[in-house]
Amino acid sequence: MAHSTDGVSAPADQSPLVELVAMMARLRVECGWKAAQTHRTLAKHLVEETYEAVEAIESLDSGGSPDHLREELGDVLLQVYLHAAIAAQAGEFDIDDVARGLRDKLLRRNPHVFGDVEETDPARINETWEAVKAAEKQRTDLLEGIPLALPALSRATKVLDRLERAGTPAAATDGSVDLGDRLLALVVEARATGVDPEQALRDAVRRLRT
Repeated sequence: MAHSTDGVSAPADQSPLVELVAMMARLRVECGWKAAQTHRTLAKHLVEETYEAVEAIESLDSGGSPDHLREELGDVLLQVYLHAAIAAQAGEFDIDDVARGLRDKLLRRNPHVFGDVEETDPARINETWEAVKAAEKQRTDLLEGIPLALPALSRATKVLDRLERAGTPAAATDGSVDLGDRLLALVVEARATGVDPEQALRDAVRRLRT
């Protein structure tokens, strides 16, 4: 049975997502630790919880439990709700604004589902997504928006993607240059074969451990 934040049983048909809003607002007032947090102090927890969710996903290949993934996704969702509660207290935005912004973005970037565009090819669907995104962002720097904190292989892949879409793809090196360039050449090779280099290395390290 669902429970409301004041200790009274909530209606059975109340969405847990709605209930979580009230719970998080109460925790921001009555829980000393949560009341003391800011967007900045929580940033590391968002990163940690995301990586724990990634590990749960990877574990599915070796018999991991879907329940583990469900739990880790809940921990990621907790971070989203907590950041939204902090912003709501400051009068900036709330969880409904977060959801509304996501809804509107999905409507704009998926015209093949919510509009009159007929397309089924995944590659062309992704091209449309990126084109709409570029029009929304109006960035003047080709590499703007690629987080510096991304793992190096993931960041290299993002940079190569941007360069390719701009019509200036990076060519693979001949292997006679320094180690960094050789690693970049491997990323170029991975992209050419449809492999995510970050995930490939994570899988290789996991095999090494076992």
